[in-house]
Amino acid sequence: MAALELLSAEGFRPDGRRPAELRKLRARMGVFAQPDGSAYIEQGNTKALAVVYGPHEMRGPRSKALPDRALVNCQYSMATFSTGERKRRPHGDRKSSEMSLHLKQTFEAAILTELFPRSQIDIYVQILQADGGNYCACVNAATLAVIDAGIPLRDYVCASSAGLVEDTALADLSYLEEAAGGPQAALALLPTSGQMALLQLDSRLHEDRLGAVLEAAGGACRAVHAVLDGVVREHVREVTALLGD
Repeated sequence: MAALELLSAEGFRPDGRRPAELRKLRARMGVFAQPDGSAYIEQGNTKALAVVYGPHEMRGPRSKALPDRALVNCQYSMATFSTGERKRRPHGDRKSSEMSLHLKQTFEAAILTELFPRSQIDIYVQILQADGGNYCACVNAATLAVIDAGIPLRDYVCASSAGLVEDTALADLSYLEEAAGGPQAALALLPTSGQMALLQLDSRLHEDRLGAVLEAAGGACRAVHAVLDGVVREHVREVTALLGD
């Protein structure tokens, strides 16, 4: 798709959003009773599910246990029906392994792992429907699931993507915008401190333009934080009301 088609002369994107506008974001916590924490999120047409187990004793060789902190284990997968491509998506493919590593790095920076030495925290995320921003949806869903599990965090971890069309930065890219190519970034941010948990650039980007992309992604992360915080507060009210009954 030509770059001009991604942004109209009036400043609208293909789905009618302004450059800095996010897709509609909806989320729920505590969607399953069996795991310690769980959450479901929709960012536009991208839908993700996250479950968390732990902290618990190490599974497998005890030599893998870390004496001063918990081991964070992350696994990412895509449902076979999540895209229009009907093919097997094994857990061990390169893309899934790379995404799992990114999630692990992200949550190692956010979870207070030093409180749980010689233990393990498992985070499983699955994309149920893919329409751009898969990593970001997984981070946001996993954040809610970790909070639901009662695992202490340094801060919320909020993620969003951003790209560049000519000189205009676009926040929260859809699949159509990702597929068009061009400079793109995915940012996982701890919004209170402004610390970056992870930053991924999918193509080369000149230093002069990096600031605009990071500003768009950072603004989107802070907007995501406001939504996630509202979801957590609503969940706490619901749980408190149930306990009161």
